Amino acid sequence: MPRLLAIGDIHGCYKALVTLETFVEITPDDTLVTLGDYVDRGPDSRRVLDWLVSKDKTHKLNPLRGNHDLMMAQARLKKDHFQRWLNFGGYEALCSYTIDNKVNADTMNLVPRSHWHFISDRVLPYYETEQYIFVHASYDADVPMSAADDYVLYWEKFSFHPRHVSGKIVVCGHTSQKSGLPIRTENAICIDTRVYDNGWLSCLDVDSKMLWQANQAGETRKFYLDDVC
Repeated sequence: MPRLLAIGDIHGCYKALVTLETFVEITPDDTLVTLGDYVDRGPDSRRVLDWLVSKDKTHKLNPLRGNHDLMMAQARLKKDHFQRWLNFGGYEALCSYTIDNKVNADTMNLVPRSHWHFISDRVLPYYETEQYIFVHASYDADVPMSAADDYVLYWEKFSFHPRHVSGKIVVCGHTSQKSGLPIRTENAICIDTRVYDNGWLSCLDVDSKMLWQANQAGETRKFYLDDVC
C-alpha cells in the first residue's frame, strides 16, 4: 500500500538519512514530503542534496523550502547575506564541497548547478493533500496557505495554533525538539527531532501515525505517535 511519508529537517546528516531510507523501506510508490532544511550544521549537505536530486527523478518527491535552504540561496545572490549564512551553519554546508575545509565566497562556485536549482527553484513553500498541510515552519490558522506570509512559512516557531481554516492537520519541522521526540497538538505535528545535535531524523506515516527514526550513529527506532505524544 503506497504511503504518505513526511521527513523532518535533515541538516546535512546524510548517514541518518540513508539509514532512515532503508529502515522505512521507502519505495517509488510512496509519496514523500521532505520538510526542508536540507543543508547546514551537519557534515554532508552536499550528499544530502545529491540524494534529493536523485530521488526527485525516481520518486514522488515533494520537497519543501526551509529557512536554511532559503539562506543558502540568498547568500549566493546577495553578498551581505553570505556571512550571516555562514554563522547559521553555512560554514559546515560549504565545507562539504571542499577537501580542506577552507571556505570563502569563492567556495560557492563549487556547488553544482543542480543543487542551486533544487534549493532555489524546485523546492515548494508548502504541500497540501485532502487531509493534511505540510509546511516547514508554521501556519496562520485564519489564512489560506496560498496567502501565508514568508515569515510564517519559513521562520515562525511551533505554537498551539487553532485548527487551520481548511480543517486540515498541519505537519511541520523547523522547531527542533531536544527530547528527540515530536511535539503534537490536536491541530499540528512537528517532527524536527534535532538530528544534527545527537538527536534523531524522523519519518512519519501521516495516516497510520507510525514514526521511524535514525541517527548519525546508524541507530534506529520506531513507534506510534500516539504512544509518545
